[in-house]
Amino acid sequence: EMAIIKNIEACSELGKTCRTSLGPNGMNKLLINHLDKVFVTSNAGTILGELEVIHPAAKMIVMAAKSQEEEYGDCTNFVLTFAAELLNQAYELLRIGVHPSDIISGYKIAASKSLELLESLVCHKVADMRNEEELTQAIKSVVAAKQYGYEDLLGSLVSEACQIVIPSSPKLPSVNMDHVRLAKLMGGNIHMSSVL
Repeated sequence: EMAIIKNIEACSELGKTCRTSLGPNGMNKLLINHLDKVFVTSNAGTILGELEVIHPAAKMIVMAAKSQEEEYGDCTNFVLTFAAELLNQAYELLRIGVHPSDIISGYKIAASKSLELLESLVCHKVADMRNEEELTQAIKSVVAAKQYGYEDLLGSLVSEACQIVIPSSPKLPSVNMDHVRLAKLMGGNIHMSSVL
């Protein structure tokens, strides 16, 4: 049981490092890596990339966050913070004498119930990926997570870029990110952005 508590403590400490960076009002972290390069970021993917995590349980959470980054490109901080909080709650249950197998089965029941309820919590669904207005509406919240205040401007630009690279023939359209290139030009501002 001490091993379980040590694992929870390691994961909890990892969660504490990124918890304050969560959300649009998250605080930036000042990182200095082993090459003395300085980073100021609130991106959990960058923070985890610069940390040298040794503990096996904490490494599993880092791997989960990195797979989230690879699969969806966002929400690494949420995965990290959520996993750490689940483990903190499990620690409290362990303290009052609940057996670890009961905690695991409870979390499995909660996960299946969450997946069941998730379908009813959809606030917006894109029926046609080729409809630029629907796509812009869906993209705005994602853009707001990284560039708050510019979601209207950037959402329409991203939607327009997606419309250009979506192939016209398949029934289930998909965007190949290799066909999209972002170029930054010195001297301009965000309002001068355009799709070419």
